[in-house]
Amino acid sequence: MSDLIAEYVARLAPKAVGALRGTAKLVVEGEGSVMLDAQGAHEGDGPADVTLTATDTVFRAILSGDQSPVTAFMSGKLKVDGGTQRALKVSAILAS
Repeated sequence: MSDLIAEYVARLAPKAVGALRGTAKLVVEGEGSVMLDAQGAHEGDGPADVTLTATDTVFRAILSGDQSPVTAFMSGKLKVDGGTQRALKVSAILAS
């Protein structure tokens, strides 16, 4: 696991525990992916109910509160594959 993905896993694991039904995948372009579910976060690239794809810069801006996930999506910086409601739930976890 890359150091960058390990950092995402460590940061997102406590936020995701019990906060998500189903699975979500964050694809950090050029780096790898993180799977989120009710048990937390781990590195992986399996099937997911919703997939969010962006650069490390965009995800870091969302996590720090400097970028709204909705604005990132509307401007094309964040790509979503899957249900909109699930994407909004994942966005809320990222932005919390």
